[in-house]
Amino acid sequence: MKSIWQWYTGMSFMVKMTGGFLIGILLGVVLGDYSSFLAPLGSLFLNLLKMIVIPLVVFSLMVAVNHSNPKELGRIGLKIFPFYLLSTGVAVVIGILLAKITNPGAGFSLPTEVVMDTPARPSFIDTLLGMVPSNIFSAFANGDILAVVFVSVVFGLAILFMRHSTDKKQQEMGEFLFKLLEAGNEVVSKVLSGILVYAPIGVLGITANTFGTQGFDTAIALGKFIGTSYLGVLVLVGVAFPIMMKLFGIKVIQFYKDIKEAAFTSFVTSSSIGTLPVTIKCAEKAGIGERVAKLTLPIGATINMNGTAIRFGVAVIFAAEIMGMTLSTPELATIVIIGTMAAVGTAGVPGAGLIGMSIVFTQAGLPIEIVALTAGINILVDMIFTFGNVVGDLVGAKIVDQSEKHKDAPVDAEESLVLNEA
Repeated sequence: MKSIWQWYTGMSFMVKMTGGFLIGILLGVVLGDYSSFLAPLGSLFLNLLKMIVIPLVVFSLMVAVNHSNPKELGRIGLKIFPFYLLSTGVAVVIGILLAKITNPGAGFSLPTEVVMDTPARPSFIDTLLGMVPSNIFSAFANGDILAVVFVSVVFGLAILFMRHSTDKKQQEMGEFLFKLLEAGNEVVSKVLSGILVYAPIGVLGITANTFGTQGFDTAIALGKFIGTSYLGVLVLVGVAFPIMMKLFGIKVIQFYKDIKEAAFTSFVTSSSIGTLPVTIKCAEKAGIGERVAKLTLPIGATINMNGTAIRFGVAVIFAAEIMGMTLSTPELATIVIIGTMAAVGTAGVPGAGLIGMSIVFTQAGLPIEIVALTAGINILVDMIFTFGNVVGDLVGAKIVDQSEKHKDAPVDAEESLVLNEA
């Protein structure tokens, strides 16, 4: 038994994850609906990830804030948020263009019996106000990530200002709290390492249950929609992101090799938040500075929806073709703007993809009932959209980190020159 454990733990994470995924598909196809008995393995994995997410976000953000200064935090924020908006807009355009080529809605008609229960759509102001919890403990207990991020940054800043205070007593208390935060961060890291050992087994359970209960019938019926969605994310990750990274001198192939575990985990779990622990680990491997990674990635996991934005672009053309509508260029331009705002505005909201599609459809004058047509394949397309979201988070963090390094380089060179002269 000990030798089996050593063999398992000694195997690379990617090999174990791939093995779990492939075995899961095989078991799902062979067992069919009976594969549901493996579902608890996947549920346990997802619960473990959810368990560690809140402590990870709290400690990593508070520690990251204290490794920076207020001016630095503002500078990083002014870099990462424009990237989120730009990359999301590009994703919507890619979705529209590819859907115009593939015609995913051709041959479909809207079933009269389709009924869809659409979750309440929060306004942009409500989303902003929701970031400030009336009850901190309630926000933590409910897993309200946007609120948790806000609280962590605020308390992290408070400790940062205490450490830099002119009052010696406040300095001492600030340093004491900072040491506690670093110790807590280390504990979270140890727990996370244990969860990742179990990850391949959880992936097996998720995959077996997904393919066993969903089957391939639904996927074949909406094959064009699925195919266009996957192609859109591949174009985003394989063409758009590399162009952006090349502009900053980033080695694209090496970067993608370094983040492959996070990309794969996001694909299997369909959860940006659930993947966050692995994403932060991969950021370190990709050479992204801890300060930038722990500030941008928790925020990106909640508000950056590159993959989901492709869904909006594809879905609008899909719906328009079903209804026999032809959207003009100005209308498509409006949809790009609305899709970008919807992707960011519904971030962190349960059923964000469904709500976002409803917003875009309403603005485009399309019946939101069409969203129900894709309900059966949600689990399949969510995998690739989450993949796009997480890769986008890491690309944004890498670009910001690269720009920070370029900014710091002249300062370092100048300091080195002064030391040499001395």
